[in-house]
Amino acid sequence: MMSAVNDAEFNERLQAIIASHADQEGPLLPILHSVQAEWGYVPEEAQPILASALGMTRAEVYGVVSFYHDFRDHPAAPHVLRLCRAEACQSMGADELADQVREALGIDWHETTADGKITLEPVFCLGLCASCPSAQLDQRLVGRASLEKVRRWAEGVRA
Repeated sequence: MMSAVNDAEFNERLQAIIASHADQEGPLLPILHSVQAEWGYVPEEAQPILASALGMTRAEVYGVVSFYHDFRDHPAAPHVLRLCRAEACQSMGADELADQVREALGIDWHETTADGKITLEPVFCLGLCASCPSAQLDQRLVGRASLEKVRRWAEGVRA
Protein backbone atom coordinates (compact mmCIF):
# COMPACT_ATOMS: atom_id res chain seq x y z
CA MET A 1 0.00 0.00 0.00
CA MET A 2 1.30 3.43 -0.85
CA SER A 3 1.96 5.94 1.87
CA ALA A 4 0.50 8.76 -0.14
CA VAL A 5 -1.31 10.95 2.36
CA ASN A 6 1.64 13.31 2.68
CA ASP A 7 2.78 12.89 -0.91
CA ALA A 8 2.22 16.25 -2.60
CA GLU A 9 2.23 14.77 -6.11
CA PHE A 10 -0.42 12.18 -5.12
CA ASN A 11 -2.63 14.82 -3.52
CA GLU A 12 -2.20 17.20 -6.48
CA ARG A 13 -3.17 14.49 -8.98
CA LEU A 14 -6.12 13.38 -6.83
CA GLN A 15 -7.41 16.96 -6.56
CA ALA A 16 -7.11 17.33 -10.35
CA ILE A 17 -9.17 14.17 -10.84
CA ILE A 18 -11.82 15.43 -8.43
CA ALA A 19 -11.92 18.82 -10.16
CA SER A 20 -12.25 17.21 -13.59
CA HIS A 21 -15.53 15.60 -12.51
CA ALA A 22 -16.86 18.33 -10.22
CA ASP A 23 -19.48 19.54 -12.71
CA GLN A 24 -20.99 16.09 -13.21
CA GLU A 25 -24.09 14.90 -11.46
CA GLY A 26 -23.16 11.97 -9.20
CA PRO A 27 -19.41 12.31 -9.71
CA LEU A 28 -18.26 9.52 -7.36
CA LEU A 29 -18.24 6.67 -9.90
CA PRO A 30 -16.42 8.65 -12.63
CA ILE A 31 -13.91 9.86 -10.05
CA LEU A 32 -13.30 6.31 -8.80
CA HIS A 33 -12.79 5.10 -12.39
CA SER A 34 -10.26 7.89 -12.98
CA VAL A 35 -8.45 7.17 -9.71
CA GLN A 36 -8.21 3.49 -10.58
CA ALA A 37 -7.01 4.34 -14.10
CA GLU A 38 -4.29 6.52 -12.57
CA TRP A 39 -3.00 4.12 -9.89
CA GLY A 40 -4.42 0.74 -10.88
CA TYR A 41 -6.63 0.64 -7.78
CA VAL A 42 -8.37 3.03 -5.39
CA PRO A 43 -5.81 3.66 -2.64
CA GLU A 44 -7.17 3.62 0.88
CA GLU A 45 -5.51 7.01 1.41
CA ALA A 46 -7.65 8.51 -1.36
CA GLN A 47 -10.97 7.48 0.12
CA PRO A 48 -11.24 10.02 2.99
CA ILE A 49 -10.10 12.79 0.64
CA LEU A 50 -12.79 11.83 -1.86
CA ALA A 51 -15.39 11.62 0.91
CA SER A 52 -14.52 15.09 2.16
CA ALA A 53 -14.52 16.61 -1.33
CA LEU A 54 -17.90 15.09 -2.16
CA GLY A 55 -19.62 15.70 1.19
CA MET A 56 -19.81 11.97 1.90
CA THR A 57 -18.64 9.77 4.74
CA ARG A 58 -15.62 7.53 4.39
CA ALA A 59 -17.95 4.56 4.87
CA GLU A 60 -20.05 5.63 1.88
CA VAL A 61 -17.00 5.86 -0.39
CA TYR A 62 -15.63 2.57 0.91
CA GLY A 63 -19.04 0.97 0.41
CA VAL A 64 -19.02 1.89 -3.28
CA VAL A 65 -15.41 0.75 -3.77
CA SER A 66 -16.08 -2.58 -2.08
CA PHE A 67 -19.48 -3.15 -3.72
CA TYR A 68 -18.58 -2.77 -7.39
CA HIS A 69 -16.34 -5.50 -8.77
CA ASP A 70 -14.68 -3.07 -11.18
CA PHE A 71 -12.96 -1.28 -8.29
CA ARG A 72 -10.04 -2.62 -6.29
CA ASP A 73 -8.68 -1.31 -3.00
CA HIS A 74 -5.38 -3.11 -3.51
CA PRO A 75 -2.81 -3.24 -6.33
CA ALA A 76 -3.42 -5.85 -9.00
CA ALA A 77 -1.50 -7.36 -11.88
CA PRO A 78 -1.86 -5.94 -15.38
CA HIS A 79 -4.49 -8.61 -16.09
CA VAL A 80 -7.43 -9.42 -13.82
CA LEU A 81 -9.22 -12.75 -14.13
CA ARG A 82 -12.67 -12.75 -12.58
CA LEU A 83 -14.67 -15.91 -11.95
CA CYS A 84 -18.37 -15.64 -11.27
CA ARG A 85 -19.41 -16.83 -7.80
CA ALA A 86 -23.17 -16.21 -8.11
CA GLU A 87 -25.74 -18.91 -7.54
CA ALA A 88 -26.53 -19.61 -11.20
CA CYS A 89 -22.86 -20.21 -11.97
CA GLN A 90 -22.43 -22.26 -8.80
CA SER A 91 -25.26 -24.52 -9.93
CA MET A 92 -23.38 -25.14 -13.19
CA GLY A 93 -19.96 -25.98 -11.76
CA ALA A 94 -18.39 -22.65 -10.83
CA ASP A 95 -17.05 -23.96 -7.52
CA GLU A 96 -15.23 -26.82 -9.23
CA LEU A 97 -13.92 -24.45 -11.91
CA ALA A 98 -12.70 -22.02 -9.26
CA ASP A 99 -10.85 -24.81 -7.45
CA GLN A 100 -9.25 -25.93 -10.73
CA VAL A 101 -8.23 -22.41 -11.74
CA ARG A 102 -6.78 -21.58 -8.33
CA GLU A 103 -4.75 -24.79 -8.44
CA ALA A 104 -3.62 -24.24 -12.05
CA LEU A 105 -2.53 -20.65 -11.36
CA GLY A 106 -1.08 -21.50 -7.96
CA ILE A 107 -2.93 -18.65 -6.27
CA ASP A 108 -6.04 -17.96 -4.23
CA TRP A 109 -8.61 -15.18 -4.47
CA HIS A 110 -7.12 -11.65 -4.52
CA GLU A 111 -3.63 -13.03 -5.18
CA THR A 112 -1.33 -12.52 -8.15
CA THR A 113 0.53 -15.19 -10.08
CA ALA A 114 4.24 -15.58 -9.39
CA ASP A 115 5.10 -13.92 -12.71
CA GLY A 116 3.06 -10.86 -11.69
CA LYS A 117 0.77 -11.06 -14.74
CA ILE A 118 -2.66 -12.18 -13.45
CA THR A 119 -4.68 -11.37 -10.35
CA LEU A 120 -7.62 -13.66 -9.53
CA GLU A 121 -10.80 -12.01 -8.26
CA PRO A 122 -14.23 -13.40 -7.38
CA VAL A 123 -17.21 -11.54 -8.82
CA PHE A 124 -20.87 -11.95 -8.05
CA CYS A 125 -22.57 -12.03 -11.46
CA LEU A 126 -21.18 -11.15 -14.84
CA GLY A 127 -24.62 -11.23 -16.43
CA LEU A 128 -24.06 -14.45 -18.37
CA CYS A 129 -26.43 -16.55 -16.31
CA ALA A 130 -27.73 -18.42 -19.35
CA SER A 131 -24.22 -19.66 -20.17
CA CYS A 132 -22.75 -20.59 -16.82
CA PRO A 133 -20.17 -20.76 -15.47
CA SER A 134 -18.82 -17.41 -16.61
CA ALA A 135 -15.48 -15.67 -16.39
CA GLN A 136 -13.88 -12.40 -17.43
CA LEU A 137 -10.28 -11.59 -18.29
CA ASP A 138 -9.76 -7.86 -18.38
CA GLN A 139 -12.74 -6.72 -20.49
CA ARG A 140 -13.32 -10.02 -22.32
CA LEU A 141 -16.26 -12.13 -21.11
CA VAL A 142 -16.77 -15.85 -21.70
CA GLY A 143 -19.71 -18.08 -20.96
CA ARG A 144 -19.48 -21.81 -20.39
CA ALA A 145 -16.02 -21.21 -19.00
CA SER A 146 -13.76 -24.20 -18.54
CA LEU A 147 -10.32 -24.78 -17.19
CA GLU A 148 -9.06 -25.18 -20.77
CA LYS A 149 -10.48 -21.80 -21.83
CA VAL A 150 -8.98 -20.10 -18.79
CA ARG A 151 -5.60 -21.74 -19.41
CA ARG A 152 -5.61 -20.49 -23.03
CA TRP A 153 -6.41 -17.00 -21.81
CA ALA A 154 -3.67 -17.09 -19.22
CA GLU A 155 -1.13 -18.30 -21.77
CA GLY A 156 -2.18 -15.49 -24.10
CA VAL A 157 -1.56 -12.72 -21.59
CA ARG A 158 1.62 -14.28 -20.23
CA ALA A 159 3.28 -14.54 -23.67
